[in-house]
Amino acid sequence: MATVHPDRTLIKSSWVVIEAGSDVTNHPHIYKPLEAAKLHFSDIDYKYFTTPQVHLDEKPRYVYGVKALSGAVAINSGWIRGDASDYAQWAHQVGDDRWTYQGLLSYFRRSEHHLEPNADPNQHGFQGPMHIYFVTSSGRHYPLRETILNAWKSIGLKEVADANNGAPQGVAELVENRCDGLRQLTSVAYPLTGAQIMTETYVARITLHDNKLGKVATGVELANGRRLSIKESGEVLLCGGAYRSPQVLMLSGIGGKHILEEHGILQEIDLPGVGYNLHDHQMIFRYWKLRHPERGLAMASPDFADPAFEKGNPVDCIAAMTVPEDGLRAAIATDKTHASLQGGRSHFELNILGSITISSKDPTAAPVIDPNYCATEADRHIMRQGWRTMSRLMLETPEGKDLVAEEILPEGYNCLQSDACDEDIDARIKIGGMSCYHPAGSCSMGEVVDGSCKVDGVQGLRVVDASVIPVPLAAHYQAPVFALAEQAADIIIADRKPL
Repeated sequence: MATVHPDRTLIKSSWVVIEAGSDVTNHPHIYKPLEAAKLHFSDIDYKYFTTPQVHLDEKPRYVYGVKALSGAVAINSGWIRGDASDYAQWAHQVGDDRWTYQGLLSYFRRSEHHLEPNADPNQHGFQGPMHIYFVTSSGRHYPLRETILNAWKSIGLKEVADANNGAPQGVAELVENRCDGLRQLTSVAYPLTGAQIMTETYVARITLHDNKLGKVATGVELANGRRLSIKESGEVLLCGGAYRSPQVLMLSGIGGKHILEEHGILQEIDLPGVGYNLHDHQMIFRYWKLRHPERGLAMASPDFADPAFEKGNPVDCIAAMTVPEDGLRAAIATDKTHASLQGGRSHFELNILGSITISSKDPTAAPVIDPNYCATEADRHIMRQGWRTMSRLMLETPEGKDLVAEEILPEGYNCLQSDACDEDIDARIKIGGMSCYHPAGSCSMGEVVDGSCKVDGVQGLRVVDASVIPVPLAAHYQAPVFALAEQAADIIIADRKPL
């Protein structure tokens, strides 16, 4: 590297990776699936809390943020692509068919090393870096597998052979990202050969200059005041995730005028969409007392001891389903503003009214996170339908009745069957609703970046992470983000080729 100013360095490496966290390759709890829970509130977790959630119980919710080379998969890994109809809405919203399910399919396949030999080669890849397999492929045969599968069938769900083909509705065996029972780090699966890697380094802002065509990104300023400048033809790729990417843009003067002025930041680019359209999956846990605990059905039992169980989380299947369209239409009509109705789509949630802002000019400070859970009637309607479905499954099917003696309840609350009133279900969701840790959308494509992930109004600057996904996906976001990044890489390479 060549120093061109006492505090400015011209980057001569072909690429530089700047990471606020550390290299966690040798972290003791990274690889074993059952130890991943220990990473919450650990040294690699920002330990974020949201603002008080006014549509729940007005208390903050914990939402982790990973500070580690490899990003969020260091804590939370999975492999659920979701519903093709969600990707169709994404592509329609931004006017770019590259973001349809079909447009991303080759990139899903490119990232996968599917270990199931009978997997559909039109849907799945077998040569990629991320090892993918079904639960039973790891040798895990949980004692409740058939019971729960049959319970789902009892309430009308069909069994599907592969939920990662764009048509997941039904109940299917879970697919995981594991390599011989161990979790994979992105920085290992995708080697950073040739990169200059800077860990434990915060970016204070992206530096911008004016040229004859407008603003151009010229590098970054670090929290310690040092500046790194890219070559004239280079680019800055911002990959801070749904919480940190909008923060870095705002600290760089890219965002809405009001929030920037509030913190004494000169506005460089007026992009009021920065930090808005945040969406996240919401979940709620329910707990059940088993009718026959002596059968070794749960983790606490000494008979739940197959060594293969160490190779993944104790989950057999995943169910995806829609909600009755009439009720959803009525809810959306009540809201008067919400995501467009997609008849027959899978639902994890629909929340798109959250936001990320900054609390100060300090790049090490936590962003202000407001997912705004249950802010719309549509969100509340979908959560109620999920609650009622779980009540049917565990309390009203023959399989559930044989399995469960009772629900373990919070003090002062009653067990709610599927015919419980909205108000009683809402009360339970208000005290128990929490993040499923899948935030996205805060630098949305079509609002902040274009279909090539370029930040509007700035040359040489792109955002490539979950923050650009403009609509909620009924997915675990690892698979979609890997496909997004694979396609973004191709776009960047194509853009650099001479005409």
